[in-house]
Amino acid sequence: MTDVESPAYVAGHGLLTGRTAVVTAAAGAGIGGATARRLLEEGARVLISDSHPRRLKEHQDRLADEFGTDQVTATPCDVTDDTQVRALFDTAVTTHGRLDIVVNNAGLGGTVELTDMTDDQWTRVLDTTLNGTFRCLRAALRLFRASGTGGVVVNNASVTGWRAQAGQGHYAAAKAGVMALTRTAAIEAAAYGVRVNAVSPSLALHPHLAKVTTPELLAELTAREAFARHAEPWEVANVIVFLASGYSSYLTGEVLSVSSQHP
Repeated sequence: MTDVESPAYVAGHGLLTGRTAVVTAAAGAGIGGATARRLLEEGARVLISDSHPRRLKEHQDRLADEFGTDQVTATPCDVTDDTQVRALFDTAVTTHGRLDIVVNNAGLGGTVELTDMTDDQWTRVLDTTLNGTFRCLRAALRLFRASGTGGVVVNNASVTGWRAQAGQGHYAAAKAGVMALTRTAAIEAAAYGVRVNAVSPSLALHPHLAKVTTPELLAELTAREAFARHAEPWEVANVIVFLASGYSSYLTGEVLSVSSQHP
């Protein structure tokens, strides 16, 4: 196994100029925040959302300083609340006039073995990670079907939906559910010109994740990868941009592994 440094950041190429995107859980330094930035760099207008209003506003201000207030807007949203979810997508249409791309990134993890897991721990992870994706997917597909102009949905899954990791029973079950939901939605949505795919990352390291993950687990997950390094969040975002763009026009119902850990 060879240790390989992270590659250089890839500049935008205007792949999504004129499109409007919604990204959930996009207030931080992880995949959601990186995806919002990459979409903006590709020319899209982006509505970011998160359940943490202060962090969301701070991230919006940072992006607006760089890309302009017309290009990035923000709406707080807790994906466990369907009223907030529906309001988020209605806001995208009323603010930007259209909806083209949806990135369902919101998820909740945790580490606890099944014998010690409480019903509340199980339910909280499933309700955010799987049910939250379902709520956002349903709201988006209803708008896409009504508009008749097509659209793209990219869900965030995980390699834990494929392979076992101790202490991740609730998260793995939720992410495997996201994969199955993606495939089913793709078949249903094809009838009105909408593509639904998912990305499946492993370790996309950012400061918050580093704080809540033990060094031993980080080392173990890194060692499993062919490049012997973690992914940068923007490397996952690049794959999301590909799935959102016309370069993947014939791709739907797929789960793309952004990791060497595909089974």
